[in-house]
Amino acid sequence: MTGTRSAVNRRHFLLSSGAAVAAVGAGWPLAALEGRTGPALVRPSRAAPDPVRAAVPAQALHEAPRAAVRRPAPFGLTTLDTTARISGSHGYRRIVQGPGWPLAVRTDLAPAGSGRDTRRTPLACFAQLTDLHLADVQSPLRTEFLRTRSLGSWRLQEALTVPGAVALIEQVNALKNGPHTGRPMAFAMSTGDNVDSNLTIELQWFLTVMSGGRITPNTGDPAHYEGTQDSGLRLFWQAESALRDVDKLRGMPYIPGYLEAAIRPVTSPGLAVPWFSTPGNHDALPGGCLAPEDPQLRDVAVGGLKLLTVSDADAAAYAKVLNTGDDPKSTVFKDILTRNAAKARTITPDPDRALFTPHEYLTAHLDPAHAGAGPAGHGYTQDNLNDDLLYYTFPIADGVVGISLDTTYRSGHFQGSVGSAQMDWLERTLASYSALSYDADGHVVRNAAADDALVLVFSHHHSPSMTRRRDAGRPEEDRHDGQDVIDLLSRFPNVVAWINGHSHVNKITPHRHAAAARSFWEVNTASHVDYPHHARVIELVDNHDGTLSLFTTLIESGAPYRTDLADLSQTGLASLYRELSYNAPGLPEAMSGGVRTSSAGTATDRNTELLVRRA
Repeated sequence: MTGTRSAVNRRHFLLSSGAAVAAVGAGWPLAALEGRTGPALVRPSRAAPDPVRAAVPAQALHEAPRAAVRRPAPFGLTTLDTTARISGSHGYRRIVQGPGWPLAVRTDLAPAGSGRDTRRTPLACFAQLTDLHLADVQSPLRTEFLRTRSLGSWRLQEALTVPGAVALIEQVNALKNGPHTGRPMAFAMSTGDNVDSNLTIELQWFLTVMSGGRITPNTGDPAHYEGTQDSGLRLFWQAESALRDVDKLRGMPYIPGYLEAAIRPVTSPGLAVPWFSTPGNHDALPGGCLAPEDPQLRDVAVGGLKLLTVSDADAAAYAKVLNTGDDPKSTVFKDILTRNAAKARTITPDPDRALFTPHEYLTAHLDPAHAGAGPAGHGYTQDNLNDDLLYYTFPIADGVVGISLDTTYRSGHFQGSVGSAQMDWLERTLASYSALSYDADGHVVRNAAADDALVLVFSHHHSPSMTRRRDAGRPEEDRHDGQDVIDLLSRFPNVVAWINGHSHVNKITPHRHAAAARSFWEVNTASHVDYPHHARVIELVDNHDGTLSLFTTLIESGAPYRTDLADLSQTGLASLYRELSYNAPGLPEAMSGGVRTSSAGTATDRNTELLVRRA
């Protein structure tokens, strides 16, 4: 598959051409960095005792030349400059351009030394994407029928996940440099829930969005949409019909041609930088919570019956086990499908909707057709494939290492955990990068043979969403929750941050150990499928005063803020995608200045400078 890498970022064009109102951004001067090299950092090279390591070309994530470090990020590409806001108090609310969010300096773990902005050395710069949820909305495995209990159980915007994701890729490509350091973007990490229903076609869409190419976001009938939105049911937004459905009663618009446009081909430029992938529960499990590799569910996924409505009793029964996770074999869901088969809608079967296994997930990532900007496998190697292991390490920059974890259950549950085998691997890997650490009793451990490096940890689940429940897919193995992971990471003072998603909320949490040096930040980023449609740019710098700073800057997609309901082009659909999500029912209504703070987070969870002591 091929695609151009010269796509125009429409919102940046409008901002830079003066067609939109300028907002004041924030950034640190870097002129004083001229000539400073900072302390020598050793590029990790020695193999740890058996961790899986990503094969990355040596030049891919190399230290940027000094001349390149000082290029400023273009104005208008981050939420430091401008943000999407909701206008109006009721009905269908439109997106408008709002002012940017200021930088919040957080000193929970270390003091902010004066003059640090004049002596910093940039160490790393990358983007975090999370919870894209690329969705085949016509899949028979979807559970839209839960909307009988809650309007928020079905997303208005899901038919547009592909053009919405492409607009985010365009924004990352346009940004090029960190907004605070000017350091070139080295890579992007997608921290899971890349797809929505564990379908092969969704995985192909994700890999093409990331690596570049043409995507037709349609399954079944090649010429017609066959989902909820042409069903004639008042329960769902019938965008092309005059029917007064429940969403039009809330003010949702009538858009002729919407469904035809939603299934038209989309072209992604692909990321212009290397990208890595971390698995989420929706990548591993049908619907993010159903039993994997189940014969009945496999047949339903590729079949020709799609269930749209059920009785209140059936919806309540499924919602109960969905919340508790006490049905690892998905018996309740399968019984509902069987019991209601006669009332299901007949659709076109499609083998491309087949469920994929972890082995197939790895194989697809390693396919040269999806290499894009690299690296081959996007973090995964042939060793991962041989052992069906979805965790690995990779070099981020000189003296900075990334660790990607697999926090998914192999049996049906949306929560996360880490198995004992992976936990042991994580401990060995951390020890191999830390010349100074602590054992479980708090005693100092020195390792002269370690490749001393700063460590950033990535996972899908955040610490509150991880449990110790047994995994029916691996019943012999003990499981570890978020607190167990925090306790382990706290033993290694070179761990700077744990970066994750899953919650669909922006939240940044300090984890402080009794020993001040043993502290790190947990950076949890909201999704790009639900409000507020965010990703992050993360920059790591050395302040040369015994502290490091981690800058976290939220970014939105490159789609224009203003949505023209008559514009059904790829760019127009990307704008509509965001506006529909901002109007989704069921979201908390507590708002301030057009911002739902419950999902967007507070000011200290958005654009931040996070200080931490350097061990």
